[in-house]
Amino acid sequence: MNSTVSQFNYGMITPVVAFLMACAGAALGLRCTTRSVRMGAQGRRGPWLTLGAICIGSGIWTMHFMTMIGFTIDGASIEYDPALTFLSLGVAIAVVLLGVFVVGYRGASPLTLGVAGAVTGAGVAAMHYIGMHGMRFAGHMTFDPMTVGLSVLIAVTAATAALWAAVSLHTLASAAAASVIMGVAVTGMHYTGMAAMSVHVDADSRVQGQSSMDLLFSLIPMVGGPIVVLVLAAVIVMFDPDMLVGNEPVQDSQGPEAESDPVASARHTASWPSL
Repeated sequence: MNSTVSQFNYGMITPVVAFLMACAGAALGLRCTTRSVRMGAQGRRGPWLTLGAICIGSGIWTMHFMTMIGFTIDGASIEYDPALTFLSLGVAIAVVLLGVFVVGYRGASPLTLGVAGAVTGAGVAAMHYIGMHGMRFAGHMTFDPMTVGLSVLIAVTAATAALWAAVSLHTLASAAAASVIMGVAVTGMHYTGMAAMSVHVDADSRVQGQSSMDLLFSLIPMVGGPIVVLVLAAVIVMFDPDMLVGNEPVQDSQGPEAESDPVASARHTASWPSL
Protein backbone atom coordinates (compact mmCIF):
# COMPACT_ATOMS: atom_id res chain seq x y z
CA MET A 1 0.00 0.00 0.00
CA ASN A 2 1.08 3.57 -0.66
CA SER A 3 2.49 5.43 2.31
CA THR A 4 2.80 9.10 3.10
CA VAL A 5 6.31 10.51 3.12
CA SER A 6 7.70 13.72 4.56
CA GLN A 7 10.65 15.58 3.09
CA PHE A 8 10.80 18.19 5.85
CA ASN A 9 10.64 16.38 9.16
CA TYR A 10 12.81 19.12 10.70
CA GLY A 11 11.12 21.94 8.80
CA MET A 12 13.43 24.02 6.62
CA ILE A 13 16.54 23.20 8.66
CA THR A 14 17.66 20.23 6.56
CA PRO A 15 17.09 21.77 3.09
CA VAL A 16 18.84 24.99 4.11
CA VAL A 17 21.83 23.17 5.61
CA ALA A 18 21.95 20.88 2.57
CA PHE A 19 21.91 23.88 0.22
CA LEU A 20 24.74 25.52 2.16
CA MET A 21 26.82 22.34 1.99
CA ALA A 22 26.32 22.16 -1.78
CA CYS A 23 27.34 25.82 -2.09
CA ALA A 24 30.41 25.30 0.11
CA GLY A 25 31.58 22.31 -1.91
CA ALA A 26 31.06 24.19 -5.17
CA ALA A 27 32.87 27.30 -3.93
CA LEU A 28 35.90 25.35 -2.73
CA GLY A 29 35.96 23.28 -5.90
CA LEU A 30 35.85 26.35 -8.12
CA ARG A 31 38.73 28.00 -6.28
CA CYS A 32 40.82 24.82 -6.58
CA THR A 33 40.18 24.50 -10.31
CA THR A 34 40.93 28.20 -10.80
CA ARG A 35 44.24 27.65 -9.00
CA SER A 36 45.00 24.79 -11.36
CA VAL A 37 44.26 26.84 -14.47
CA ARG A 38 46.50 29.67 -13.27
CA MET A 39 49.41 27.26 -12.81
CA GLY A 40 49.63 26.55 -16.52
CA ALA A 41 50.91 23.47 -18.28
CA GLN A 42 54.25 23.57 -16.46
CA GLY A 43 52.68 23.29 -12.98
CA ARG A 44 51.37 20.26 -11.18
CA ARG A 45 47.73 20.85 -12.00
CA GLY A 46 46.49 17.35 -11.17
CA PRO A 47 46.46 17.71 -7.36
CA TRP A 48 44.44 20.93 -7.50
CA LEU A 49 41.97 19.47 -9.99
CA THR A 50 41.63 16.37 -7.81
CA LEU A 51 41.01 18.44 -4.69
CA GLY A 52 38.44 20.52 -6.58
CA ALA A 53 36.60 17.41 -7.72
CA ILE A 54 36.60 15.95 -4.21
CA CYS A 55 35.16 19.21 -2.85
CA ILE A 56 32.38 19.44 -5.45
CA GLY A 57 31.55 15.72 -5.25
CA SER A 58 31.57 15.70 -1.44
CA GLY A 59 29.41 18.83 -1.35
CA ILE A 60 26.80 17.27 -3.65
CA TRP A 61 26.78 13.96 -1.75
CA THR A 62 26.58 15.68 1.64
CA MET A 63 23.70 17.80 0.35
CA HIS A 64 21.85 14.61 -0.61
CA PHE A 65 22.18 12.93 2.76
CA MET A 66 21.56 16.08 4.78
CA THR A 67 18.18 16.29 3.06
CA MET A 68 17.59 12.60 3.79
CA ILE A 69 17.86 13.35 7.52
CA GLY A 70 14.55 15.16 7.08
CA PHE A 71 12.97 12.33 5.06
CA THR A 72 10.54 9.98 6.83
CA ILE A 73 8.05 7.32 5.74
CA ASP A 74 4.81 6.98 7.64
CA GLY A 75 4.61 3.50 9.14
CA ALA A 76 8.16 2.43 8.28
CA SER A 77 11.57 2.52 9.91
CA ILE A 78 14.44 3.53 7.58
CA GLU A 79 18.00 2.24 7.54
CA TYR A 80 20.78 2.76 5.01
CA ASP A 81 22.99 0.11 3.41
CA PRO A 82 26.57 1.33 4.08
CA ALA A 83 27.99 -0.27 0.92
CA LEU A 84 25.52 1.42 -1.44
CA THR A 85 25.68 4.66 0.53
CA PHE A 86 29.44 4.97 0.19
CA LEU A 87 29.32 3.67 -3.39
CA SER A 88 27.16 6.71 -4.18
CA LEU A 89 29.87 8.94 -2.64
CA GLY A 90 32.52 7.28 -4.80
CA VAL A 91 30.40 7.76 -7.92
CA ALA A 92 29.85 11.46 -7.13
CA ILE A 93 33.57 12.13 -6.73
CA ALA A 94 34.59 9.98 -9.70
CA VAL A 95 32.26 11.62 -12.24
CA VAL A 96 33.15 15.13 -11.09
CA LEU A 97 36.85 14.18 -11.21
CA LEU A 98 36.41 12.99 -14.80
CA GLY A 99 34.63 16.18 -15.78
CA VAL A 100 37.10 18.64 -14.23
CA PHE A 101 40.10 16.79 -15.64
CA VAL A 102 38.61 16.86 -19.14
CA VAL A 103 37.84 20.59 -19.12
CA GLY A 104 40.91 21.38 -17.00
CA TYR A 105 43.27 19.97 -19.61
CA ARG A 106 41.26 20.34 -22.84
CA GLY A 107 39.47 23.62 -22.18
CA ALA A 108 35.78 24.49 -22.39
CA SER A 109 35.02 24.19 -26.10
CA PRO A 110 31.32 23.49 -26.77
CA LEU A 111 31.93 19.85 -27.73
CA THR A 112 34.24 19.12 -24.80
CA LEU A 113 31.97 20.90 -22.36
CA GLY A 114 28.86 19.17 -23.69
CA VAL A 115 30.30 15.66 -23.46
CA ALA A 116 31.91 16.23 -20.06
CA GLY A 117 28.75 17.88 -18.71
CA ALA A 118 26.52 15.06 -19.93
CA VAL A 119 28.71 12.35 -18.42
CA THR A 120 29.19 14.22 -15.14
CA GLY A 121 25.51 15.13 -14.84
CA ALA A 122 24.38 11.58 -15.52
CA GLY A 123 26.83 10.41 -12.87
CA VAL A 124 25.52 12.92 -10.32
CA ALA A 125 21.97 11.69 -11.00
CA ALA A 126 23.23 8.11 -10.62
CA MET A 127 24.68 9.08 -7.23
CA HIS A 128 21.23 10.22 -6.14
CA TYR A 129 19.43 7.06 -7.22
CA ILE A 130 22.13 4.73 -5.89
CA GLY A 131 21.76 6.48 -2.55
CA MET A 132 18.00 6.03 -2.70
CA HIS A 133 18.33 2.32 -3.45
CA GLY A 134 20.58 2.07 -0.40
CA MET A 135 17.54 2.92 1.73
CA ARG A 136 16.12 -0.10 3.57
CA PHE A 137 12.54 -0.32 4.88
CA ALA A 138 9.66 -2.82 4.89
CA GLY A 139 8.35 -2.08 1.43
CA HIS A 140 9.56 -0.87 -1.94
CA MET A 141 9.88 2.23 -4.09
CA THR A 142 8.69 3.05 -7.58
CA PHE A 143 9.75 5.98 -9.74
CA ASP A 144 7.90 8.05 -12.34
CA PRO A 145 10.05 7.92 -15.52
CA MET A 146 9.17 11.45 -16.67
CA THR A 147 10.13 13.05 -13.36
CA VAL A 148 13.30 10.95 -13.22
CA GLY A 149 14.19 12.22 -16.68
CA LEU A 150 13.63 15.80 -15.55
CA SER A 151 15.95 15.28 -12.56
CA VAL A 152 18.66 13.91 -14.88
CA LEU A 153 18.23 16.92 -17.19
CA ILE A 154 18.65 19.27 -14.21
CA ALA A 155 21.76 17.35 -13.12
CA VAL A 156 23.31 17.55 -16.61
CA THR A 157 22.57 21.28 -16.85
CA ALA A 158 24.05 21.91 -13.39
CA ALA A 159 27.14 19.83 -14.16
CA THR A 160 27.73 21.58 -17.48
CA ALA A 161 27.43 24.99 -15.82
CA ALA A 162 29.77 23.89 -13.04
CA LEU A 163 32.44 22.68 -15.46
CA TRP A 164 32.20 25.85 -17.50
CA ALA A 165 32.53 27.94 -14.35
CA ALA A 166 35.50 25.86 -13.20
CA VAL A 167 37.69 27.06 -16.06
CA SER A 168 35.99 30.32 -17.02
CA LEU A 169 35.35 32.23 -13.79
CA HIS A 170 38.32 33.58 -11.85
CA THR A 171 37.11 36.32 -9.51
CA LEU A 172 35.82 35.64 -6.02
CA ALA A 173 32.55 37.41 -6.77
CA SER A 174 31.82 35.38 -9.90
CA ALA A 175 32.80 32.13 -8.17
CA ALA A 176 30.50 32.96 -5.24
CA ALA A 177 27.59 33.69 -7.59
CA ALA A 178 28.24 30.47 -9.53
CA SER A 179 28.37 28.49 -6.28
CA VAL A 180 24.95 29.75 -5.23
CA ILE A 181 23.48 28.90 -8.64
CA MET A 182 25.02 25.43 -8.49
CA GLY A 183 23.69 24.96 -4.95
CA VAL A 184 20.18 25.80 -6.13
CA ALA A 185 20.52 23.48 -9.14
CA VAL A 186 21.78 20.37 -7.34
CA THR A 187 19.33 20.83 -4.46
CA GLY A 188 16.55 21.21 -7.02
CA MET A 189 17.78 18.04 -8.73
CA HIS A 190 17.54 16.18 -5.41
CA TYR A 191 13.98 17.24 -4.62
CA THR A 192 12.89 16.62 -8.22
CA GLY A 193 14.26 13.08 -7.90
CA MET A 194 12.46 12.66 -4.59
CA ALA A 195 9.22 13.85 -6.19
CA ALA A 196 9.59 11.04 -8.73
CA MET A 197 9.41 8.43 -5.96
CA SER A 198 6.35 6.66 -4.60
CA VAL A 199 6.71 4.53 -1.47
CA HIS A 200 4.78 1.32 -0.83
CA VAL A 201 4.94 -0.07 2.70
CA ASP A 202 4.08 -3.72 3.41
CA ALA A 203 0.73 -3.75 5.22
CA ASP A 204 1.78 -6.52 7.62
CA SER A 205 5.04 -4.79 8.50
CA ARG A 206 3.83 -1.33 9.43
CA VAL A 207 5.31 0.16 12.57
CA GLN A 208 4.40 3.23 14.58
CA GLY A 209 7.21 5.13 12.97
CA GLN A 210 10.83 5.96 13.52
CA SER A 211 12.29 8.31 16.07
CA SER A 212 13.66 11.40 14.35
CA MET A 213 16.72 11.24 16.58
CA ASP A 214 17.35 7.59 15.61
CA LEU A 215 17.42 8.55 11.93
CA LEU A 216 19.58 11.57 12.66
CA PHE A 217 22.15 9.55 14.60
CA SER A 218 22.25 6.89 11.87
CA LEU A 219 23.09 9.39 9.12
CA ILE A 220 25.35 11.87 10.88
CA PRO A 221 28.33 9.43 11.02
CA MET A 222 27.99 8.87 7.26
CA VAL A 223 28.09 12.54 6.36
CA GLY A 224 30.77 13.32 8.94
CA GLY A 225 33.66 12.16 6.74
CA PRO A 226 32.86 14.33 3.70
CA ILE A 227 32.24 17.31 5.97
CA VAL A 228 35.71 16.84 7.48
CA VAL A 229 37.14 16.72 3.94
CA LEU A 230 35.44 20.02 3.09
CA VAL A 231 36.79 21.62 6.27
CA LEU A 232 40.34 20.47 5.45
CA ALA A 233 39.98 21.77 1.90
CA ALA A 234 38.81 25.11 3.27
CA VAL A 235 41.95 25.29 5.42
CA ILE A 236 44.13 24.63 2.36
CA VAL A 237 42.35 27.38 0.43
CA MET A 238 42.66 29.85 3.30
CA PHE A 239 46.41 29.28 3.65
CA ASP A 240 47.16 29.66 -0.06
CA PRO A 241 47.23 33.42 -0.79
CA ASP A 242 46.83 32.93 -4.54
CA MET A 243 43.54 31.13 -3.96
CA LEU A 244 42.06 34.19 -2.28
CA VAL A 245 43.95 37.09 -3.83
CA GLY A 246 44.57 35.89 -7.39
CA ASN A 247 41.25 37.04 -8.69
CA GLU A 248 42.04 38.21 -12.19
CA PRO A 249 42.22 35.92 -15.20
CA VAL A 250 45.72 35.28 -16.46
CA GLN A 251 46.48 37.52 -19.41
CA ASP A 252 48.97 36.85 -22.11
CA SER A 253 50.49 38.58 -25.09
CA GLN A 254 49.34 36.13 -27.71
CA GLY A 255 46.35 38.22 -28.77
CA PRO A 256 42.59 38.23 -28.15
CA GLU A 257 42.09 34.61 -29.11
CA ALA A 258 44.55 33.41 -26.53
CA GLU A 259 43.12 35.73 -23.90
CA SER A 260 39.64 34.30 -24.42
CA ASP A 261 40.85 30.82 -23.48
CA PRO A 262 41.91 30.76 -19.81
CA VAL A 263 43.54 27.37 -20.23
CA ALA A 264 45.63 28.50 -23.20
CA SER A 265 46.47 31.76 -21.46
CA ALA A 266 47.65 29.95 -18.37
CA ARG A 267 50.11 27.91 -20.41
CA HIS A 268 52.14 31.03 -21.23
CA THR A 269 52.48 32.28 -17.67
CA ALA A 270 55.22 31.54 -15.19
CA SER A 271 54.74 28.49 -13.05
CA TRP A 272 53.09 29.01 -9.67
CA PRO A 273 54.03 27.02 -6.55
CA SER A 274 52.44 23.58 -6.69
CA LEU A 275 50.28 21.95 -4.07
